[in-house]
Amino acid sequence: MIVKDNKIISYAYNTREHDQIATHHAEIKAIEKANKKLKSWRLDGCDLYVTKEPCPMCAGAIVNARIKNVFFAVKDVENGGITRFNISNSTMNHTTNAVWLNEYEDENKNIIQTFFKEKRKKH
Repeated sequence: MIVKDNKIISYAYNTREHDQIATHHAEIKAIEKANKKLKSWRLDGCDLYVTKEPCPMCAGAIVNARIKNVFFAVKDVENGGITRFNISNSTMNHTTNAVWLNEYEDENKNIIQTFFKEKRKKH
């Protein structure tokens, strides 16, 4: 979900498996929708809220889109791009503040794991 001036301007979910397109991650799709809504590739002043730490591809898109802050609930130790590339201290011409909501890490991880277990049962 992307927020600007306390209003949701876009949201999306991962459709990579359904569409069979590698780049159809929720973050990329939400960024594209926000670009269209604001009629700009720059998402200055926008914040991104996600459940799990974005991957390296999405981390690059987040910085390139000039998103101000990214808030995530669960750190992805294996595939996370936010902490791996330290986007808050990037050598690029723009940095994005990364906010890991670690106080609720265990609870958030449990909610996400339960959600995907239930989703897999349906398929």
